[in-house]
Amino acid sequence: MNGRHHPTAGAAERELTRVTPEVRDRLVVRFGGKVRAWCESLPDLVGALTARWRLDLVEANGGGTSRVFRCRRQDTGTSAWLKLTPEPAIAREEAEALSAWAGTPSVVPLLAHDLPAGALLLEDVKPGVPVRQLDWRLPEVAALLRDLRAPAPTPEESSAVQPLAHRVDSLFHLTGRRLAASGVSGPLDPVVLGRARAAALDLATSGPRALVHGDLHPGNVLSGPGARMVAIDPRPAWGDPDFDAVDWVLGGVTTPAALEERAEALAASVPGQSPDRVLGWCRALAALNAALAICARRDDPETRFLIALAGG
Repeated sequence: MNGRHHPTAGAAERELTRVTPEVRDRLVVRFGGKVRAWCESLPDLVGALTARWRLDLVEANGGGTSRVFRCRRQDTGTSAWLKLTPEPAIAREEAEALSAWAGTPSVVPLLAHDLPAGALLLEDVKPGVPVRQLDWRLPEVAALLRDLRAPAPTPEESSAVQPLAHRVDSLFHLTGRRLAASGVSGPLDPVVLGRARAAALDLATSGPRALVHGDLHPGNVLSGPGARMVAIDPRPAWGDPDFDAVDWVLGGVTTPAALEERAEALAASVPGQSPDRVLGWCRALAALNAALAICARRDDPETRFLIALAGG
């Protein structure tokens, strides 16, 4: 759609950028009441950015901390993704991580940014199917993890990215809130969560120190050219890169033997990865994965294994 040829394009694009009540409520839970003003100003912000970067809006999407718009680039006709968050620090951290991984084929490229506005422009990934919808294999995961480790950047004093302990603490705080809101915490009582948090913080403050994606689950990895996986949406941190292996080792596993076998197999293909530390992370973070399943009212072998692994 091009506003120069369609008189109603402006109204249509403003409707596309309007934040619905359901999304607004979700953002309020995450960011507090101040986000309402950001939601009201979002159509004007998107309009200014699409004009500056010569974009036509195609569709709207978004996650828990952002609104995302698929766009057509007027200069090339190719697709790109405009991502905006009401918290500029989140955009600043993601931009720093994507810049550190620039040229890495397993990470989505950053095309442009306006960090004070909390805006990132990201290259489209083709075919772009979320890996959670596919039958992924460990060799593909190993290639992804190797690529994420390859640049081996080190934190500078001016880095916007926080230590991994900060990310871990935030995850456990959010999990506690989710369980309280769901009213179905079950075996994941505060004592179990407290033990898991302490173990995770111990791992986060020990071991190697590298740039960690921080949210590397199959929903944040897309199918790229050939059989390559491409990571998107990092919540980066400085800490143990073995943290990024957890969801790939835990996913679909229902027995301790299978968990150990997968950790060993993955570490054998990722130089520098420790199967013992990965298993430690799996035990410490099992409570977080179990909480998501509990909140979704799941009761299956995988969920029961996660609860047992967490000590619940």
